[in-house]
Amino acid sequence: MFKSTLQAFSLAFGMALITPALAAGNADMPKEVKAETRTEVGTSVPSGAGKSGEDVSGQVSINSATAQELAATLNGVGLKKAESIVSYRDKYGPFSQVDQLTEVPGIGKALVERNLARIKL
Repeated sequence: MFKSTLQAFSLAFGMALITPALAAGNADMPKEVKAETRTEVGTSVPSGAGKSGEDVSGQVSINSATAQELAATLNGVGLKKAESIVSYRDKYGPFSQVDQLTEVPGIGKALVERNLARIKL
C-alpha cells in the first residue's frame, strides 16, 4: 500500500513539473520549468499583517489578532478554525492562558502544543 501511494505521489509530482513544459512545447527543458514554477509561487502576506496581533518574531496574539492573521501564522489552523478562535474570544473574553485554546471547538491539545512558539497572549 505504501509503495503504491509513494509511486502515485511521485508520478503526480513529476507530471506537475513536466506539464507546463509540454503545454509550451518545450519538453526538453525541465530545469527552466522548475525555475519558473519556483518564481511564480509566492507567499502572500495578509493585509494588515504585523499591525494588530502579529509581530515580527512570527508570534501572533490570540487575544488581538484577526482570523486572517491567526490562519497565516499558526500551523494547522485554517480560516475556519481561526474564525472559531475569534468567535470564542468575542463570546467569552480574552484568553488568560494559552491552554484555553483547547476549549475552542476544533482546537485540540496537539495543535496548541505544535504552535506554542507561535502563540502569545
